[in-house]
Amino acid sequence: MTEFTPDQIEDFKEAFGLFDRIGDSQVAYNQVADIMRALGQNPTNKDVTKILGNPSADDMANKRINFDAFMPMLKQVDALPKGTYDDYVEGLRVFDKEGNGTVMGAELRIVLSTLGEKMNEQEIEALMAGQEDENGSVHYEAFVKHIMSV
Repeated sequence: MTEFTPDQIEDFKEAFGLFDRIGDSQVAYNQVADIMRALGQNPTNKDVTKILGNPSADDMANKRINFDAFMPMLKQVDALPKGTYDDYVEGLRVFDKEGNGTVMGAELRIVLSTLGEKMNEQEIEALMAGQEDENGSVHYEAFVKHIMSV
């Protein structure tokens, strides 16, 4: 598991504090995923739910945790395997019907809105901005490089 530096922990504590709406040095369970993402992680909602112990919807809205309880959860998320450039390119290659390094933008939009962690229309449009050529095709290797650099 990754060990964080004292400076990182101090930054994490400061960010955690920004999510404390009540002033009791705690945050709601339903804020944990947002905090993790604000700290540069990219857990799925399923991962976060599992790390929180599969809480009920009521617990998600009402239970609160402090920073000391949050840190081991952040370490767990940091240790999760991350997708690589090659993984993403290979996943998109499945949709390259002509074998020319492109996928149809419309098809990519459907995939992003229906598979895995479903994205909403605004998220998809932000991601796809400037990625399609005049034929509506997306060069998926460049697309993956763009996403991974954001």
